[in-house]
Amino acid sequence: MRRNPAPTFGLSVLLYGFVTIIYLAFFGAVLAYGFSRIASVSGTSDEDAVISGTIGLVLLSMLVPIALAVVAAGLLQGIIALEVSRATLGEKLKVRGLWRLAKGRVGALLGYTLLLTLVLIVFLLLGSGISFLAFGGVGSAFVENENPVGALLGAIGVTFLVVAAFVVIGAWIGTKLSLVPTAIVLERLSIRASIARSWSLTRGHFWRTLGTQLLISVIISTASSLITTPISFIGGIAMGLINPNNDEATAAVTAIALALLIGILSIVVGAIGLVMQSAAYTLIYIDIRMRKEGLDLELMRYVEAKNSGLSGVENPYLPGSRTADPVSSDSPWA
Repeated sequence: MRRNPAPTFGLSVLLYGFVTIIYLAFFGAVLAYGFSRIASVSGTSDEDAVISGTIGLVLLSMLVPIALAVVAAGLLQGIIALEVSRATLGEKLKVRGLWRLAKGRVGALLGYTLLLTLVLIVFLLLGSGISFLAFGGVGSAFVENENPVGALLGAIGVTFLVVAAFVVIGAWIGTKLSLVPTAIVLERLSIRASIARSWSLTRGHFWRTLGTQLLISVIISTASSLITTPISFIGGIAMGLINPNNDEATAAVTAIALALLIGILSIVVGAIGLVMQSAAYTLIYIDIRMRKEGLDLELMRYVEAKNSGLSGVENPYLPGSRTADPVSSDSPWA
């Protein structure tokens, strides 16, 4: 980020801020619609049904940030992969240059992230359905007075097993597919071929890949808490000092200002976290290819060929490429 902030941190802030704003607008609209519906049927026989429907709608709306975050993370991982790959060669491109390299790959990135989002939503709905059925049995047991405590413990146990199974499966599949966006943009493969490529590269390197990703996630979440939690705590104290008489107008203005400050800090920290995660995935990819395929030799050949004055050289990240063989000077990589 220090070396090339515009296409890394700047782009991440734009993506993360866009996702946050879209989600807040959507979630606010859902809440406003739900409350208006509840108010319109208050005191009628339909009130319970409308409340249940509103709760369900709010829960479903929580899937939106998951989908948006997956899409933004996938796009950013592709752009950061290009930036990191150029940095390994001692080159630095502006945003326009990176987008030129990403030409023809954005559609594949979006397609993959949307596919991944769909799979995540299906898994969440499946897990929620199983838990809902389990706790539905608890309600029946309470109504029929048939050992409700045992039914509750059973439902909790089923939910715990479902969550544990989904976490294990998600960690396994997520790790095996974590290099797909990088393969899409650097090796210019199709979605299907990139999935196979990521699966193959992580074979024999699963635990190192998973451990690195978990470590980065822990660092990011800890840093976020260290920044946002004190602000929230100090803001709560400041609200009391600024508004000792509990004036409603002052309280509202102070609360909005505090929310905006926390929101801006969250966007900045989240943007930094996205860059760190994306860069980590690319470095894992490069490291594995160096260990398995001797990519470091190809990168050195590329640098030597460029320094010797060749106008166009082969993309060293393409599998089986040989940078000593010149290609057309209008190559997007050249």
